[in-house]
Amino acid sequence: MAKKHVAVLMGGFSSERPISLSSGTACAEAIENLGYKVTKVDVGRDVASRLSELKPDIAFNALHGIFGEDGRIQGILEFLQIPYTHSGVLASALAMDKGRAKIVAAANGVKVAPSRVMNRFEIGKIHPIEPPYVIKPVYEGSSFGVVIVKAGQNTPPSEITGSSWHYGDDVIVEKYVAGRELTCAVLGGEALEVCEIVPDKEFQFYDFQSKYKPGGSKHVCPAPLSPNIYQNVQRMSVAAHQALGCRGVSRSDFRFDEEKGELVWLEINTQPGMTPTSLVPDMAKVAGRSFGDLVKWMLEDASCMR
Repeated sequence: MAKKHVAVLMGGFSSERPISLSSGTACAEAIENLGYKVTKVDVGRDVASRLSELKPDIAFNALHGIFGEDGRIQGILEFLQIPYTHSGVLASALAMDKGRAKIVAAANGVKVAPSRVMNRFEIGKIHPIEPPYVIKPVYEGSSFGVVIVKAGQNTPPSEITGSSWHYGDDVIVEKYVAGRELTCAVLGGEALEVCEIVPDKEFQFYDFQSKYKPGGSKHVCPAPLSPNIYQNVQRMSVAAHQALGCRGVSRSDFRFDEEKGELVWLEINTQPGMTPTSLVPDMAKVAGRSFGDLVKWMLEDASCMR
């Protein structure tokens, strides 16, 4: 019997290209170890013609960021009728839009922080909401472009409207919730264990460096939480996953202000990292799934019309 051929889609041209290359390399190795034939595809503008030539049985989507998790590559795979991993066209596009994703999640019982979506040039020199607050690009991941405006700061940060900003003009301005960083993965509609992320003291928050620098953060899994908060994180993770129509694996991020007892959902990631320092493999491991088991499950779950 011929081996199934898996095209691992990686790289791409978003800000998260380096992370995707790392995720793709790790996944490709695991897929080869499972006995599949593997072709690593560094995704460019010619990806449709490249996949037409390769004719893989499955596309393992290890892309992150724009084009990789916003519905566009998913649309190409649907057109080519190549079964693929993770979420489909609509869920990917919706989850990538932080503002609209929050509206849908909140309508389905998920607690979110007050926020507003606006053009970055509308911010000007007056605070759009009372500090402290967070400004985030609507369509970026991996904490690219995230700016925290502290209480007492006189004016909004000038870099938001500067020429060095290259994260798009739409931003979400969200009330800052102090406290603990929590995250929970959903695998096939079922919540895994909750993980707490503890950034190293040198980092202000769980930013890009904290996420991907070795030793930049510590993952505490299962997170030391009261049963009520723990179960609420799992419940909201599943609710967001289902409300947005996600498939395969997703990961929801939260902030928990222990003093006020305030737990809020921040966003959902439909293409969670699969690097050596990534969260989902850690959570799967606690649930008894090795990295190979996790990748195997994703491949077996692949389909079109997701």
